[in-house]
Amino acid sequence: MKKTIMLLALMASCNLFSQNNLSTLKIYLNCNYCDITYIKQNLDFVEFVRDQKDADAHLLFRTQVNGSGGTIYEIEFIGQNNYKEIQDKVTFSTNSDSTDSEIREMILKYTKLGLVRYWLKNDAHDKISVEMKKKEEVDVIAQKDVWNKWVFDLGLRGYFQGQESNKTRSLNFSVTAKQVTDKNKFYLRGSFNDSRSVYTYDGTDIISSQKSSNLTLYDVLSINDHWSAGAFAETGKSTYSNKEFYGSLKPAIEYNFFSYKESSKKQLTLGYKIGGIHTNYNERTIFNKEKEFLWEHNLSLGGSIKQKWGSITSQASYESYLKDPSLNAFSFYLGTNFRIVKGLSFNISGNYEITNNQINLAAGDLSLEELLLSQKQVKSGYNYFLSVGLNYSFGSMFNTIVNPRFNF
Repeated sequence: MKKTIMLLALMASCNLFSQNNLSTLKIYLNCNYCDITYIKQNLDFVEFVRDQKDADAHLLFRTQVNGSGGTIYEIEFIGQNNYKEIQDKVTFSTNSDSTDSEIREMILKYTKLGLVRYWLKNDAHDKISVEMKKKEEVDVIAQKDVWNKWVFDLGLRGYFQGQESNKTRSLNFSVTAKQVTDKNKFYLRGSFNDSRSVYTYDGTDIISSQKSSNLTLYDVLSINDHWSAGAFAETGKSTYSNKEFYGSLKPAIEYNFFSYKESSKKQLTLGYKIGGIHTNYNERTIFNKEKEFLWEHNLSLGGSIKQKWGSITSQASYESYLKDPSLNAFSFYLGTNFRIVKGLSFNISGNYEITNNQINLAAGDLSLEELLLSQKQVKSGYNYFLSVGLNYSFGSMFNTIVNPRFNF
């Protein structure tokens, strides 16, 4: 009899343990910019898993810049296993001056909101409480935007570094004004940069100095869900690029093969710009020019997609001067990170550019100092960078515990 009672008790405890495991909602966070540690410490009644295939709910985060300079967050809740019928999306925005603490609190708040239906299906009714703001007794008057969606930014930055044999300082000032609406996107920015480095060798100071200033103006009109048109103007000067003064104006048109409303998930755009560029050079160029006016055009094809399996971003562009198409440049960029099989992910990021349009290069030979210190732009038929990686993770499927000791 005692053996029977012990056996029944053991079976009951095993059954209870199994039920407790089943009642734990397993989630996978697909977010590269979230404070994961904060979420794990403050999100209860879930189990964080290491691989998306093991999750009951896959949380896929997407972001876009909003008109105020903040960020629009979109969290897609993708139900899996016994929760396939639950598919939700939550969207919220931050301001340009939102702190890291405020942003992570908002991410946690809307993550909880999106998980409510999962918790209800998981019979976690006793763990959920709902609190709603009381309705005001008087009608709420819509707040008037006295700035009419205009946003202004002022920036002043300084960078200083040094040791006994060298020292560097860099100063940057910028001012930006922009207005973003559904029909129009306007952007105006002015900037000034001044950098100086001093290297001391055998009692002699070797000085590297660069200065540049720039004023850009972009104005884009929304035609419909697929077409946009705009104008791009720019003026400035740069010691590095051998430009005492330059100014350009280029009308442009763009077509999106998908609706712009889907841009957070996927987009594929084809754009074309054409316009004139006037340049006064600091030094006579390799084409024996002190100043010139040229017509230039640019064609670009770019796209991005972000899904539960990963993300891909790519762009190819071609530009040339109309008077001589052999003076051209072609560039290609690819960035991707995707899951091959469970635990195995692959990422690649790279850019390759062919540059046959460096008409601004100063004539004459560069000194060794100018070359090594990058004081002037150097002739180069191409430039590139490439980063490739594989990552394989295996072991326990759970990834919930947070232990901050010794900060690793």
